[in-house]
Amino acid sequence: MSIKSKIESLLFVSINPLSTKKIASLLKSDPDKVKTALYELGDDLKNQEKGIHLMSVGQSWQLATNPDNSSLIKEYLKDEQKGELSRPSLETLTIIAYRGPIAKSELDIIRGVNCSLILRNLMIKGLIEAREDKAKMQTFYQVTFDFLKFLGLSRVEDLPEFKELNNDENLAKLLHPEMNEEEEKNDEKEQNEG
Repeated sequence: MSIKSKIESLLFVSINPLSTKKIASLLKSDPDKVKTALYELGDDLKNQEKGIHLMSVGQSWQLATNPDNSSLIKEYLKDEQKGELSRPSLETLTIIAYRGPIAKSELDIIRGVNCSLILRNLMIKGLIEAREDKAKMQTFYQVTFDFLKFLGLSRVEDLPEFKELNNDENLAKLLHPEMNEEEEKNDEKEQNEG
């Protein structure tokens, strides 16, 4: 598979722009090769009159819809915002409400599938928002004030059974396997001492 193909796939599933450095790291490739491939990909998309094009700001890159199709996209998104949530969207939104702020990687583990498109749709509907944690180099998702207003709640803690579901031990172990290892070591130590 070509480097351009891999870059296009990464940019397609990424909700946020990716830097040249990040793409090179993910592909375990030379940043200069990645940059060349990015420019070639951008030219390919432009020359073939595709429905998407490659945007760049500084050293960050993102796929976006072709500006020539903007009126069609606006109409679709307006209808999409009004539409009902699918079951996977409701599941994802529930997880974010009870466990947020939560990283995409954690959502993917809980749901067992890539949640990129669902997250994008929930953000379009204004139900969730993304916050970048530069120290952890991750994006975390949480519900918005609009979500709370829609449900008539003052705060997320007012959700039914919030305390129990927010602190679920089994879910914590699934998300943080290192906790399991620590617990096993402590159990083993106690058995050896007793």
